[in-house]
Amino acid sequence: MFMDGYFGMHGSVRKALLIASLGLGLGACATPPADPIAREQFEADNDPLRPLNEAIFDFNLVVDKAVLRPVASGYRTVLPEGVRDSVRNFLRHLKTPVNMANSLLQGDLEGFGTHFGRFAFNTLAGFGGLFDAAGDAGVAYREEDFGQTLAVWGFPEGPYVMLPILGPSNVRDTGGLVGDYFMDPLTYWGDNSDEWLIEHNKIIRGVTEAVDGRARNMDELRRLEQESGENFYARVRSIYRQQRDGAINNNAQGDVPVVRDEMLSPDDDILAEELPAPGPQASVRASGQ
Repeated sequence: MFMDGYFGMHGSVRKALLIASLGLGLGACATPPADPIAREQFEADNDPLRPLNEAIFDFNLVVDKAVLRPVASGYRTVLPEGVRDSVRNFLRHLKTPVNMANSLLQGDLEGFGTHFGRFAFNTLAGFGGLFDAAGDAGVAYREEDFGQTLAVWGFPEGPYVMLPILGPSNVRDTGGLVGDYFMDPLTYWGDNSDEWLIEHNKIIRGVTEAVDGRARNMDELRRLEQESGENFYARVRSIYRQQRDGAINNNAQGDVPVVRDEMLSPDDDILAEELPAPGPQASVRASGQ
């Protein structure tokens, strides 16, 4: 359902959601507390739009429970694990051009070479990306997006925002969605096509990513929601920021363990350990440390 950071939704729909969210946000800012300690926590949360964000979060949960969760449960029941693995492998394969483009923009030639090598090897030995032959050979998949690129270029993250359907984000990562959209060759493939599947390939891929990611994290998400209780919103916010810090720095600070859910990255299974909430993001790759 929600991110991969960026659910492959049709551009016009996505832009409409972003404009609506930003417009509503102008009238839904939380008032900074006067108490110094509370003010410090308020600034650390970096969530001045919290009233609006929580309302959108609740809406996303309703959509998840009413639509995505039942569909994902059926998907997991009907398709064997090996088939689901091939679906995920192929979805990752399709993202490789965007990964390569962002690696180049970040000046990461080694990362570009890794993405290119994985793509070539999996195209040939993995039967068009249905099998992760490169991963089996020890070359792990890593995703790069334009939000990470903006961070490497030194752009600040901006306030935390919760997008309808798309899920957790911030101002920088929301702008990154637009960059990735135009970098993706599938954006242009199928223009003026009479074939419905080709013309709507982005929507089909986005829905498939959401369902596959939700199915993989079914049990972990249930546990996370039950354990969080009323703090579920805050935990999702903390987890998102951890995940983005790790992605921006390529886990340069010691292979940071993170908890992910379908709101964060439908490509990755949840790991069991959660870290304390981070401070403002700082890119190790950007600073050269």
